[in-house]
Amino acid sequence: MEKKFLKGNEAVAEAAILAGCRFFAGYPITPQNEIPEYMARRMPQVGGVFLQGESEVASVCMVYGAAAMGKLAMTSSSGPGISLKAEGISTLAGAQLPAVVVNVMRGGPGLGTIQAAQSDYLHATKAMGHGGFRVLVLAPSTVQEAIDLTYKAFGLAVKYQNPAVVLMDGWIGSMMEPVTLPEPKEPVRNKYTGWGTRCFNPQGVGVVDVVSSCLLEPDRQELLNIRFGEMYDTWARNEVMAEEYMLGDAEYVIVAYGTAARAARTAIGSLREKGVKAGMLRPITLYPFPYDALKRLDRNRVRFLLDTEMTLPVQMKDDIRLGVADAMPVHTCGRSGGVVLTNEDIEDALLRIVEEEGK
Repeated sequence: MEKKFLKGNEAVAEAAILAGCRFFAGYPITPQNEIPEYMARRMPQVGGVFLQGESEVASVCMVYGAAAMGKLAMTSSSGPGISLKAEGISTLAGAQLPAVVVNVMRGGPGLGTIQAAQSDYLHATKAMGHGGFRVLVLAPSTVQEAIDLTYKAFGLAVKYQNPAVVLMDGWIGSMMEPVTLPEPKEPVRNKYTGWGTRCFNPQGVGVVDVVSSCLLEPDRQELLNIRFGEMYDTWARNEVMAEEYMLGDAEYVIVAYGTAARAARTAIGSLREKGVKAGMLRPITLYPFPYDALKRLDRNRVRFLLDTEMTLPVQMKDDIRLGVADAMPVHTCGRSGGVVLTNEDIEDALLRIVEEEGK
């Protein structure tokens, strides 16, 4: 396997190409601009197509068209741009078409700030668009994971004929780390298996598939939604990923993902040196969320959990509370608007709560 020194955004783009992606459409927005820049250079080299749409809306519709024709396709954006793509992502899901969407998060809401943040957890995991559909959401915490999870996202998108999202904060998109690249996959034409209609081919004899997310018959739409619900249950059984770090004897559990998890890991090392038994649960799939890992925590040993995110108010807390069924307290530690969350922030927050609970 080839080793390189890559920036996170470039790593995502190269991983997509190695996974067989041969169509990319996007639109510039900080902090993900290196992804379309890299794709503009690399796609022609591998026989693929790069298009910069006139808008985010146009680019996600181009991805829909490419996916409908059997191409593995990807788009990327950040915050407000992902909101503009929401209808197209919903249409991809409704038509049962695979595609990968990369969100390199910035501060929000609104246009927010161009600095990195973790502001889009709720958008990605609860309401990526209208209609109640879901997407698999993968959250890397290193540049190597950005490669591995992007590569995996294409496989999952094809397996389930559904969009998959790589949710990556802007710090990981901007940092450079040594990485090992996976083996390239041969680009293959994805065979449409959705519930579109069949009609006579106006160009010749026979019938053709009409790819559509609009099912006019209510009973048929309901059956499709039932099928989606069964698929989401399958994800919860088979596709959940999480890292458990120093949880064997932990009395205080930090829950964090992405760059926040990197800071938490350092904080745990310092806390352990002070005799404070801290550990971390790091969700890798944000949807489906690793509820079972939270349920396995020892209620007799763990005194509280600390939801640590680079956004305010924190967005993961409700999922954490569901996982522990409110059997133990869930406190929060966050920074927002592009302010960097440090290991000192996390350590100070945890020690302050320990002191307050001891009074």
